[in-house]
Amino acid sequence: MSEKRIKMIKDRLDSLSPTFIDVEDEGHLHVGHAGAKKGGHFKLTINCEKFTGLDMVQKHRLIFDTLGDLMQTEIHALSIKVSDKK
Repeated sequence: MSEKRIKMIKDRLDSLSPTFIDVEDEGHLHVGHAGAKKGGHFKLTINCEKFTGLDMVQKHRLIFDTLGDLMQTEIHALSIKVSDKK
């Protein structure tokens, strides 16, 4: 299930044309957490040109909007780091 969710996340974020993207499953850190049954816990590291000129809140909003319904179904928690890798 984890690999499927990671693929769904990357596929959605591909629309932002990221220059760097990495998604890690952090579910092992949340074993027993009730919310983990509804969706996974992930750590996202991403960079893309569309972030230029945006503050952190705007970058996160763009990511959440792009992920759309996955935030209600497949993703329970998402840690975001904007990378400087290109």
